[in-house]
Amino acid sequence: MGSAGDVHPFIALGAALKARGHRATILTNPIFQKLIEAQGIGFLAVGTAAAANAAIANPELWHLRKGFKVIAQVVVPAIEQIYRLIDRHADSRTVVAFSSLAFGARVAQEKLGIPSASVHLQPSVIRTLVDQGMMGNVRLSASRPRWFKQGLFRIVDALVLDRRLKAPLNDLRARLGLAPVDRVMHRWMHSPQLVIAFFPEWFAAPQPDWPVNTHAVGFPLWDADGEAASFAEAEEFLNAGPAPIVFTPGSAGSTMQRFFRQSVRAARQLGMRAMLVTNYPEQVPANLPANIKVFGYLPFSQVLPRAALLVYHGGVGTLAQGIKARVPHLVVPHGYDQFDSGWRIEQLGLGKSIPQNRYRAARVARAIEDILGDNTCAQRRADYASRIDSADAIARACGLIEGLVPGKYDHLFRGTRRAAK
Repeated sequence: MGSAGDVHPFIALGAALKARGHRATILTNPIFQKLIEAQGIGFLAVGTAAAANAAIANPELWHLRKGFKVIAQVVVPAIEQIYRLIDRHADSRTVVAFSSLAFGARVAQEKLGIPSASVHLQPSVIRTLVDQGMMGNVRLSASRPRWFKQGLFRIVDALVLDRRLKAPLNDLRARLGLAPVDRVMHRWMHSPQLVIAFFPEWFAAPQPDWPVNTHAVGFPLWDADGEAASFAEAEEFLNAGPAPIVFTPGSAGSTMQRFFRQSVRAARQLGMRAMLVTNYPEQVPANLPANIKVFGYLPFSQVLPRAALLVYHGGVGTLAQGIKARVPHLVVPHGYDQFDSGWRIEQLGLGKSIPQNRYRAARVARAIEDILGDNTCAQRRADYASRIDSADAIARACGLIEGLVPGKYDHLFRGTRRAAK
């Protein structure tokens, strides 16, 4: 469930499991079908491309308070779709690895007895009453009282998350003969068998009240090859002058006109070359100077090592590629886990963060000058880049998933599957 940054790690996981002799199938939106099938991985559609594109085009998607309403319009219909697809296609040899918002897989785990793992890409979705990092734009440090954190989680659940999720989820559960659940994203969302945290411990230290079966394995870097023409253009631009700033609001950022307007102004003030990377070029200002150019999707593993600085939304996939590329970061969070990403980048000493509502050209230019002028940052970037071993992270995840041996749950699987049908 989600954008390219949410789906790419599952493509990496599926390809690795396939290479280890397993049959892999990804359940996600049809906008990713061609990419997934190109890797030789099976595909089952969840939702429609029209619904996904409508959510991406909705400017409220990135609103700090209103955004989850837009997400829920995609996530809620998928709950039963995912459950029914697993019920229809799984057998006694099936294991499921499901993303944070794929609640239908969690229901299937309970009802059908299928061995299943939660796979979380962002530390912010695993709640703790110790050090949560950032929840939205609120810092929930270890020094904050537990009662404050407990109260804040309850308020968010009641007013935002359960308000959208609980009724449709419990309606399905009732029809399947399962008891209702409360506070969907507090504890229930995590698999009681296995939780894979697809980030390293130095990025987010495991907390004592995380699920006991949580394993932080590292970042799973994966990106697709860019369009040949687009990448050839990028190569030509990169070769034509000094290292540029890369500005991107992420693969689902389609309503970021102000971000690009202020970014172009900042690049001009600095007199630096810039690459504006977006799947939606219509939101970029017209009549750009020759040293600022617009590009569609690019493989960041090949582009970012040649950039002077990365300015982006805080998506964890882009963040991980940026750390591996040793490029300085300027994070511009809009909502969700992005504030946490920006805070963690600052704590690691790899860059700065400016919230989108304070993102103005003059402030951006000053921040970029400060980041590029920090002579101590290069060694930190090299140190953290050397700690990323994507192949090891994916191999560890595969090993953990393989440890969920089918057969242990056969008695439960066979009985409940017949009842569900």
